Amino acid sequence: MASLVLKPGREKSLLRKHPWIFSGAVDRIEGHPGSGETVDLLSSGGDFLARASYSPVSQIRARIWTFEDERVDEQFFVSRIRSALQVREALGLAACTDAYRLLYAESDGVPGLIVDRYADVLVMQCLTAGAEHWKGALADILLAQTGLSVIYERSDADVRALEGLPPCTGVLRGSIPAVETTIREYASRFRVDLSSGQKTGFYLDQRMNRKRISELANGREVLDCFCYTGGFSVGALAGGAEKVVAVDTSAEALSMAGENLALNGLAPDCIQLIEEDVFRALRRFRDEGRTFDMVILDPPKFAPTAAHAKKAARGYKDINRLAFLLLRAGGLLATFSCSGGIDAALFQKIVASAALDAGVDARILEVMAQGPDHPVSLHFPEGAYLKGLVCLVS
Repeated sequence: MASLVLKPGREKSLLRKHPWIFSGAVDRIEGHPGSGETVDLLSSGGDFLARASYSPVSQIRARIWTFEDERVDEQFFVSRIRSALQVREALGLAACTDAYRLLYAESDGVPGLIVDRYADVLVMQCLTAGAEHWKGALADILLAQTGLSVIYERSDADVRALEGLPPCTGVLRGSIPAVETTIREYASRFRVDLSSGQKTGFYLDQRMNRKRISELANGREVLDCFCYTGGFSVGALAGGAEKVVAVDTSAEALSMAGENLALNGLAPDCIQLIEEDVFRALRRFRDEGRTFDMVILDPPKFAPTAAHAKKAARGYKDINRLAFLLLRAGGLLATFSCSGGIDAALFQKIVASAALDAGVDARILEVMAQGPDHPVSLHFPEGAYLKGLVCLVS
């Protein structure tokens, strides 16, 4: 087996069980590992530290499979996947939904692998060289362990390019008559496009937050920004919102939002679907003197890494400032960030600065995060990407 020998002192992150080694920490490579192959990580003195997948292109040169001196083979992945499934079973997710994350990469000990379940279909993302190398075996193990027969691949995230990997989508195992399916979430149902929907088709990480927003929306006039296919809008109306104005730039997403409203028996005259840039719409509403009892901001990722944080902070501040200006006294702002480059403390500072510039007094009523099917390893804080605040405007 090939080895990566680290520079002196660069093993500290591994001793803290962090699962990444960057290229700058590597002193030399012994052997000729191929992309995605397993390598040993050795200290400068030759001591074994971990076993990892090798990526010759990425700045993250190695991702840890195990800190033990054990074989990384198919049985290794059977154990990891079985453990992840047991965690989800213990959460009792099936009682409230048939769509949830089965396996969350580093947090479940399989870096680069994302697996979501949508009813009877698994959607799989291989985002790293290591996950790509083992893709066929991982797919077979997943079917054997879940008892399902269909895997749809959505390995089309931008991060694959950093690994030197092209996008790859389509049916990986089994066959399906259509790339759309219907999922159940609490008392609601949603149509999901597995082939081109955001992430793996739907924002499964917001499930519990949609439920809570639904409870808070009763009797309110709601503005749902970046509404996508209507998850928060459906929840708000189902929870008793008087009216919802939903804004998104995608005509396709809004069309499916309309389908989801009909699917849940919600009257179309209770919602206004607007195809428009959200920044532009917020400014237009401000200029028109429009106000709301609740504003929901669930934008796409503005800062994928910390290097983008400064520019992203300006965008987050702008939309939150405009949202505060549109809220009536006693109104609620439910605001989110899914950017890995913006941590929870910085996000709160951004929202506080936005309130200050808007000239409003606001208090945090609730802090929100991703659901428990997206667990976060204590040794990998990067796994905690979704931040949310519910703020009350005085």
